Amino acid sequence: MSKLKAKLHEKIEGWRPRTTKLLKEHGDVKVGEVTISQVIGGMRGVKCLTTDISYLDPFEGIRFRGYTIPETLERLPKVPGCEMPYVEGHVYLLLTGEIPTEEDVADVAEEFRKRRKVPQYVFDLLRALPRDTHPMTMFSAAVVAMQRESEFVKAYNAGVSKMDYWEPTYEDMLNLLAKMPEIAAYIFRMKYRSDTIIPADPDMDFGGNFAHMMGIPKPYDEVSRLYFILHSDHESGNVSAHTGHLIASALSDMYYSVSGLINGLAGPLHGLANQEVLRWIQGVMERMGGKIPSEEEMKQFVWDTLNSGQVVPGFGHAVLRKTDPRYQAQREYCLKYLPDDSIFKYVDLLYKVVPPILQELGKAKNPWPNVDAQSGVIQWYYGVKEYDFYTVLFAVGRTIGVASNIVWDRALGYPIERPKSLTTAMLEEIAGIK
Repeated sequence: MSKLKAKLHEKIEGWRPRTTKLLKEHGDVKVGEVTISQVIGGMRGVKCLTTDISYLDPFEGIRFRGYTIPETLERLPKVPGCEMPYVEGHVYLLLTGEIPTEEDVADVAEEFRKRRKVPQYVFDLLRALPRDTHPMTMFSAAVVAMQRESEFVKAYNAGVSKMDYWEPTYEDMLNLLAKMPEIAAYIFRMKYRSDTIIPADPDMDFGGNFAHMMGIPKPYDEVSRLYFILHSDHESGNVSAHTGHLIASALSDMYYSVSGLINGLAGPLHGLANQEVLRWIQGVMERMGGKIPSEEEMKQFVWDTLNSGQVVPGFGHAVLRKTDPRYQAQREYCLKYLPDDSIFKYVDLLYKVVPPILQELGKAKNPWPNVDAQSGVIQWYYGVKEYDFYTVLFAVGRTIGVASNIVWDRALGYPIERPKSLTTAMLEEIAGIK
């Protein structure tokens, strides 16, 4: 048994009594009240899920196992000669709740190396698809195609105890996650780089190997590590995380669940937002003739945009009440590595002028930029100019957090999800409408 799996087993055995006690002794305690607007409005804000992997703090941003993003990036072990942490160390943190040692990271990295080989039929499937197929469709299809490899299905069919469901689920998580960078890079090179495939390097870390297979030199490896960590989890209520949780609650295996989260992430109201922001910024640059505007000129443009009834994409967040720390981490990277990039200069100007204007209007609870206001800019700078591929990168990172949640869902025996629906007439009766 690997060190990570042994540590996870120890954590699970210690955690189960807490969940059992809550259900048996305090199951009838009310958590909150649900309003009609929440019933009709997509269950926004309804407190009806649980996760210990991450928490979205309105003022600190996402906390991974209690650690803020700056704390996470500071405390996780770094790749030698690099500023960004190992993605492998982040996997360890999300699963166990502990900051790993160098030895722990090496153990996880070795686990990934052993599981990295992608079955040939996956590549055959990708090559059989029309070349103009959307990369997210390709990615989802590749993941679900590997469902035949599921260790959970084999164990379930063999009659494994419910108390041990988490173990084959854990195996599925590592087996799938280890393969995702190569599948993603393969899709990119096949579709957008004249089908020139770059083999994996077994001696490189998760993020470094992805950059290598993409064919993009340093410091893109740093971008990959940062991007995968920042996008790894965002509580369990967003579409991709909730979809993965929902599918897994039916005891569908990791491959079905992750394919589902990828499909949810592909929507324009979720994972596609970063490319929408970048496209908007480039449209602004075109309207301004490509020149870098002054701060006053940008202010006037923003006012004109808002007064015309349009929005400035990339600003605002349903929960956060400060600048998204994921945005801030990427901003700091840009200030260091691409301060003179023309697109970043526009992003920088928007960061300076938009929040005060939104505050003056008084309509936005959070006038600050979110992660999508920055993400696409860095990818574009390093030559990844194919908008459709950005969400594939997002999906690789998001799988880390969702898969960790699914392992713990199985460990704690969470049941199948089954909320109750009401008819419109029932809601009208509750509201007193005759």
